[in-house]
Amino acid sequence: MSNQNVDHNEIAKFEALASRWWDPTSEFRPLHDINPLRLNYIDERAPLAGKRALDVGCGGGLLSEGMAQRGAHITGIDMGEAPLAVARLHGMESGIKVDYRQITVEELAKEPDHAGQYDVVTCLEVLEHVPDPSSVIKACAAMLKPGGHLFVSTINRNPKSFLFAIVGAEYVLRLLPRGTHEWRKFIRPSEMSDHLRHAGLDIRELTGMTYNPITKVYRLGRDVDVNYMMHAMDTREETDLS
Repeated sequence: MSNQNVDHNEIAKFEALASRWWDPTSEFRPLHDINPLRLNYIDERAPLAGKRALDVGCGGGLLSEGMAQRGAHITGIDMGEAPLAVARLHGMESGIKVDYRQITVEELAKEPDHAGQYDVVTCLEVLEHVPDPSSVIKACAAMLKPGGHLFVSTINRNPKSFLFAIVGAEYVLRLLPRGTHEWRKFIRPSEMSDHLRHAGLDIRELTGMTYNPITKVYRLGRDVDVNYMMHAMDTREETDLS
């Protein structure tokens, strides 16, 4: 375990909250609110029906189940035992099939039946919680088929993100439990771009996500000052995945 790209304190945060993962009024309400936006964003750029997809850092399975509902064959991986137990139980209740495994993406990339086998890989709201984000991105890239799509999301690192993502979200609006994020672990888009390029991927799009505290609505747009998503592709043999 000591050699894995894992922060056990970060895992413990989500282990403690796992039982409330599927409660839309709980600490996971922001994930429930943004999940339709994330799903549409992914599905519009890499239509999911019939595709093989990997959800890295799947937690309780919110995104994994959403992608499966849209027709994808999903593998969801996480290092938290309790969130995975919740994900499996919810899958049994919902009847939505997802293959959940407790494993890091770096370890999974060593398995021949997984490396280079995915049309779509997602790694959303994960990279700000691991010691070495570049290692995760490199492993995610290794999971892609030629022409495959990688979607990542995280939080920008600047004074505005400290004000909005930590002070505002955790202390003022209480959208998230205090201590959910550490500002120093946030990743600037320029740093994310470097990680993706070094992994051999071509960056296709940078999109911001904003929250209106009055209307309590999330939107995608050009403002990447706080939350943002990136879409990248493996262009070795770019194919039409639609």
